Amino acid sequence: MSSSKQALAHPASSAEAAPGTPPGAARGAHGRGNPAGPDSWRSRLYRWDMKASPYAFVTPFFVLFGAFSLIPLLYTAWYSLHDVQLSSLDHQTWAGLDNYKNLLSSDFFWNALENTFTIGLISTVPQLLAALGLAHLLNYKLRGSTMWRVVMLTPYATSVAAATLVFTLLYSWDGGMVNWFLHFFGVDPVNWRESDWGSQFAVSTIVIWRWTGYNALIYLAAMQAIPADLYESAALDGANRWQQFRHVTIPQLRPTILFTIVVSTIGATQLFGEPLLFGGVSGSKGGSEHQYQTLGLYMYDQGWIIGNLGKASAIAWSMFLVLLLVAAVNLLLTRRLRKSQ
Repeated sequence: MSSSKQALAHPASSAEAAPGTPPGAARGAHGRGNPAGPDSWRSRLYRWDMKASPYAFVTPFFVLFGAFSLIPLLYTAWYSLHDVQLSSLDHQTWAGLDNYKNLLSSDFFWNALENTFTIGLISTVPQLLAALGLAHLLNYKLRGSTMWRVVMLTPYATSVAAATLVFTLLYSWDGGMVNWFLHFFGVDPVNWRESDWGSQFAVSTIVIWRWTGYNALIYLAAMQAIPADLYESAALDGANRWQQFRHVTIPQLRPTILFTIVVSTIGATQLFGEPLLFGGVSGSKGGSEHQYQTLGLYMYDQGWIIGNLGKASAIAWSMFLVLLLVAAVNLLLTRRLRKSQ
């Protein structure tokens, strides 16, 4: 009897609770215990941290992208539908699609589009072919291979202003090294800034010099990822190095080649610094006769020289539509390559 009375007088502790009863339940039975203990609070904080941390890490990117890319892009679209002058930004007049209609009827726009296509073509094709050849040479074991790779990146690391200044001196009409070299072959001096094909060729050589090494390293990285078994099988079949390059290297590099073509096309569409600095005083006009004025120069001339921000915004969106067209062609070619493989 005495033991039963003592059991009734002293309720069971948490250690003496019935099996299956949560430890906190026994403490909460006293009425003053905290059902959400330290362990429960820490577990909730941990779950919240696991869910919120990824969003916190990517938030700065989206904030910067929205502030410096998305909002200006939308604001440019709004400007392209208005008549806005640089001297009076507060006075905007609704113009609708008039700026785009004026572009389609402007000879200067079509001239800039043609120059952009021509310079892009004569700079991209030789550039990628030379990059492919250099990557093929660097893919073999050479003495000082690391040094050669650094040399390949040196033009890319050089500023546009410095590179263009050097090439401007090389293509100088009076005393330039290029005309001096052509003199030995009986060719008269060429006025590279004023001639149509000469100025476009000179600007293209600047682009080729700056970006060939960069693309060569991209091709080199892709070549080093090709399995060596493919080359061994081709060698056993009697294929020489040229045949291995044609039938093994090139097919394996198709996705990489397509990538470099798209990136180079986008860069050619946005070409601005090289022709601007090459032209000197008339750089924004693309020469005295607009012979090498690209879409980027035409947009700069309309927006910051003439001050017609509405038309300049329409040019910017026209360039954006060209880039979307390039991306669509890239998508179609990628799908066809995947189906063929």
